[in-house]
Amino acid sequence: MPKLERVMAMSVEQPLWRALTGYRVLTMIYAVGLFISAYDRFERPWLAVAYFAVLAGWTLVTLPKVAGAASCTKRFLAADLTIAITGILLTRLADSTARIEAGGPTLPSIWTAGAVLAFAIKGGWRWAAFASTLVAVANLIHRGAPTRDTIHNVLLVWVASIAIGYVVEVARASERTLARALEIEAATRERERLARDIHDSVLQVLAMVQRRGTALGGEAAELGRMAGEQEVALRTLVSGGLVPVSRVSEDAAQGALVRAVDAPDPSDGAGDPVDLRALLAPYAGAKVTFSEPGGSVPLAPAAARELAAAVGAALDNVRAHAGDGARAWILVEDWPDEIIVTVRDDGPGIPEGRLAQAEGEGRLGVALSIRGRLRDIGGTAELISVPGQGTEVELKVPKAAEGPKGVRGKAEKR
Repeated sequence: MPKLERVMAMSVEQPLWRALTGYRVLTMIYAVGLFISAYDRFERPWLAVAYFAVLAGWTLVTLPKVAGAASCTKRFLAADLTIAITGILLTRLADSTARIEAGGPTLPSIWTAGAVLAFAIKGGWRWAAFASTLVAVANLIHRGAPTRDTIHNVLLVWVASIAIGYVVEVARASERTLARALEIEAATRERERLARDIHDSVLQVLAMVQRRGTALGGEAAELGRMAGEQEVALRTLVSGGLVPVSRVSEDAAQGALVRAVDAPDPSDGAGDPVDLRALLAPYAGAKVTFSEPGGSVPLAPAAARELAAAVGAALDNVRAHAGDGARAWILVEDWPDEIIVTVRDDGPGIPEGRLAQAEGEGRLGVALSIRGRLRDIGGTAELISVPGQGTEVELKVPKAAEGPKGVRGKAEKR
């Protein structure tokens, strides 16, 4: 069956790359504007012009490099930081001594912070500390001696870049945890779906073989015993299940990513609603009375099939636990906002605490085949039973229900 793949990406890191792209362009324009406004005070303006030509070209050409963690390579970061430090050191050659001593800006000005922030986003706080330290040394060499303004600016860049790098690391760890949680949820839903299908077929057959074999005795009793052992083993496997281990993808900038691969029924999707009565009518028989509204009861195809399967599971429980002589009634009610299907029998009822005990033993018929199905389509299942007065199962499904919400697949962190 053809598979449909959908990707759900959650990243707080990618917006930082987009912000850094804009920051680099704006601060490059700002640095050029500062130079133009003080052009006549430079001792060697031609040197500054040459540097700004390189800076502008580099900033525009390398915009794709700061679009994400994958494209922002170590080689690019080294070259970017070299251009920033070179601009700081060239300021003493291009600008006048008076302006430098008065605390005038360096040639790249605040564009330098963009180079440091790229280190922070790419590699975390340790990379940020390394880059900001090199910039601090370059600024101290440029000034010739530590001044209050210089130390203030150096500390500001150092603290800000390390803080951003730390936030990025925390975000990545949180996204990995989120990806793992979504993977576990997907695996759990898939396990429940398989458990419902197995309960509706294999487990019931094994249980029947065990009962009939025990009743017949002889070699049939041995066959029944083996069927009972296999039933217990299969229930244990279904109840436990396996959860695959998450894998880390190649691009950490994309954040947590869950890749869900579905193999839907070909008739699922945006098909026309089906008449629920047509799916429930086959359940009617000599011991099952079916009561329906006079008009059509439309419901989305996938939701209608799940609701009909839940009704079938409830009738299976009647046949298995209420006795051969028990009768059952199916009542369909079509309300404005929801559809209610009630399955009632006149059996002996369910003793108090029996359902919880059955779930503890791995018998998940009510929990998965009925309640699990209804939960997956946004509905509810309520079971009412009084010993000696039969059992009633009320299934409610909103008319907006479209189908099972479970996802199947693998979760990755990107």
